[in-house]
Amino acid sequence: MIIEVENVSERHNGTVEALRGVNLKVAKGELLAIIGPSGSGKSTLLNLLGTLDRPTSGTIRVAGHDIGRLTDRQLSALRALHLGFVFQQFHLAAGVSIVDNVADGLLYAGRPLAERRERARAALERVGLGHRLGHRPHQLSGGEQQRVAIARAVVGDPPLLLADEPTGNLDSASGRQVLAILRELHTAGTTIVMITHDMDIAQWCPRRVRIQDGTIREES
Repeated sequence: MIIEVENVSERHNGTVEALRGVNLKVAKGELLAIIGPSGSGKSTLLNLLGTLDRPTSGTIRVAGHDIGRLTDRQLSALRALHLGFVFQQFHLAAGVSIVDNVADGLLYAGRPLAERRERARAALERVGLGHRLGHRPHQLSGGEQQRVAIARAVVGDPPLLLADEPTGNLDSASGRQVLAILRELHTAGTTIVMITHDMDIAQWCPRRVRIQDGTIREES
């Protein structure tokens, strides 16, 4: 298993229960959608899976590592080696070429600049943007900017990709392009966990988990 969540609860400000006794396992190579309404706890769960937060109680293992037992430095190394993130907001640096935006995805892996840029070019070609390498984010469409964000997430070849509403800010045509890229990554062996409130997108995933009021209510 690449992800193991055992009886995890999460409280905000010490009192508000965002998650209550969640159990979840994700095998290597899966494509999983986590669905649920706003405030259901799905983004909280994704942040925990991405080691951005630690659970109030329970155990989370990512790639065999118990995140509750790791130091901040070890968590940073785990993210650099094993995790890629794609968010609804693109989070691209405005005044920087897309090559360098993607190359920044390898900053914490300790790679030299020339290697980072070469791998960034390859990642951008992988998402169909090899012809836009010198462009800056404002010169791209929303769909193209999200493809840059995906390239940045996978430039280090992480085995696990976490996506939070990756098509939420896109029109339907751009959304289909992004989903096609995610499917290609999944076919190539990347494990993908995606949060969405869109049932059409959820149906596109072989496995779906519904979360509501901080608990997992249904799996299909």
